[in-house]
Amino acid sequence: LHSFEHPNRRFVVVKTRASLLDSHSKQTEKLPLRKIVEVINPLFLLTAKPVVYLVNLSEKDYLRQKNKHLPKIAEWVKEHATGDPIIPLSICFEERLTRFETEAEAEEECKKLGTKSALPKIIVTMRNALQLGSFFTCGSDEVRQWTIRKGTKAPQAAGVIHTDFEKTFIQAIVFNYNTLKELGDEAAVKAAGKVMTKGKEYVVEDGDILLIKAGAAKS
Repeated sequence: LHSFEHPNRRFVVVKTRASLLDSHSKQTEKLPLRKIVEVINPLFLLTAKPVVYLVNLSEKDYLRQKNKHLPKIAEWVKEHATGDPIIPLSICFEERLTRFETEAEAEEECKKLGTKSALPKIIVTMRNALQLGSFFTCGSDEVRQWTIRKGTKAPQAAGVIHTDFEKTFIQAIVFNYNTLKELGDEAAVKAAGKVMTKGKEYVVEDGDILLIKAGAAKS
């Protein structure tokens, strides 16, 4: 199905288009969702992508959290894209925060004004919209963050680090960052019985810390 001219691909695209044009259409009912996704994804259709609406405000409006256009924008999104998130921000304010020499100074400015940067919320919201999550690997000299799709199982997560790890995956030693943050250190996490040994069917959770155990790769 690498070519749009392939009859199976053309069939799925035509049927999906018919379904989108007619909300009462049953054209795609007999098509497995997996097949539709498989065919539609390589076309990189913008209309198939999740949307997060960013509304740029003046710094004054952002700080007072009021803007006369916001209600109308929210009404339009509710009517045409129900469920899509809307995030107000001020590019001017965000740019001003970058002028501080340290993050601590920028945070102090936000505290003084009774507000905060919109960037963390934007990043988290966009990652959620894209169904992305993170897991971590830790060594004696570094900590690495890896991005995966939500719902990814342990072998496939290991494959993000190296393809051989997916092929030779044995098990993963797992605990979550939130547990580590709550209890203070790895020894306390172990003492609390929060370290788990998981196999190939384990679905990696956002914030998991993994120690991957894999066999030797075949040459």
